[in-house]
Amino acid sequence: MSVDVSNETVWSIDLKVFSDLGVWVMDQMRVSTQSDLTILFVDPDPIAQMHMHWMNLEGPTDVMSFPMVLGDIVICPWVAAQQAAAAGHGVLQEMLLLTIHGILHLLGYDHVNAEQERQMFGLQRQLLLTFIAVRQDLGAPVSLPAGSIDELAA
Repeated sequence: MSVDVSNETVWSIDLKVFSDLGVWVMDQMRVSTQSDLTILFVDPDPIAQMHMHWMNLEGPTDVMSFPMVLGDIVICPWVAAQQAAAAGHGVLQEMLLLTIHGILHLLGYDHVNAEQERQMFGLQRQLLLTFIAVRQDLGAPVSLPAGSIDELAA
């Protein structure tokens, strides 16, 4: 099982935490050890282009999942930061949640109706809280370097 994590943004992100999370979630979900997962952090413009191309929806989104071997997940830290602020928790926690959310989509979970949403969101919360409890030290927080331009406002 392999997890490749890349950061194409100016955000300071501890990529090992997300690699560890990907391996841990796939193990918890009993995914084949032959599976590969890619997690990519991008700016608002690239994810907005993907959002339009693949979903025919305008604007940047928080996370998109693309099934391949297991698949690819693309996360926008800028949108995650806004959602974290609105939810009253840290950006790292939000991005960990989005990573789990993306993996669950790759495994066939969805939240189109209320029952699916209850099941998927309950499972992602359980996985997140268990990962945090088991890991205890999540390393450096996700942060935006001082003086960076707000890509969502631009």
